[in-house]
Amino acid sequence: MKSETSKATIDRILSVYDIGKKLQQLRLKKKLGLVELGKHTGLSPSLLSQLENGKLVPTLPTLARIAMVFDVGLDYFFASRPRKSLFSIVRAAERIVFPESPAEPKPSYEFECLAFSVQDKSLQAYLAVFPWREPGETRPHFHPGAEFIFMLEGTLVVHCHGEDYELRTGDSAYFDASEPHSYRGASRKPARAVVITTPPRT
Repeated sequence: MKSETSKATIDRILSVYDIGKKLQQLRLKKKLGLVELGKHTGLSPSLLSQLENGKLVPTLPTLARIAMVFDVGLDYFFASRPRKSLFSIVRAAERIVFPESPAEPKPSYEFECLAFSVQDKSLQAYLAVFPWREPGETRPHFHPGAEFIFMLEGTLVVHCHGEDYELRTGDSAYFDASEPHSYRGASRKPARAVVITTPPRT
């Protein structure tokens, strides 16, 4: 997997989805100002303005925060037009890389969205890469729903419920993602895994 994706490539792929316009429509429909939305999402008004104007490419965690406020799925932002079939292919060259955070100097993971073009998904699937990190270098996070990890190669330490769980090639794990958890690559060669998340039960 490429460690970097050019801005031009990202802009080209995302342009057809008008993510900024969709964000603005959601905000105006709820009659929220940028400052109000910022309070709900924890994002600055200036950052939200740049997202709406297409001057900044949103990260997956940023979109997730916004989606939770408006009670929509991430697929809302990536639906370009109605599809007649649920069968969809995402070519390897079309996948979008989402690092942990653009501001993180040493991100503990990168996720490639494997089904970003599919509408009405009942799950989110990612190809994840976890570079080697020292204990204590990674930060916990949480989100609604469940999470499943299947290891493709390398060694990964998942911290959850106050315990460290070591996963190796061929191992898998399933857990409640609303509990704080973190990932730490524990092999010199970056660990790779398929990560699947599901929405919370209603």
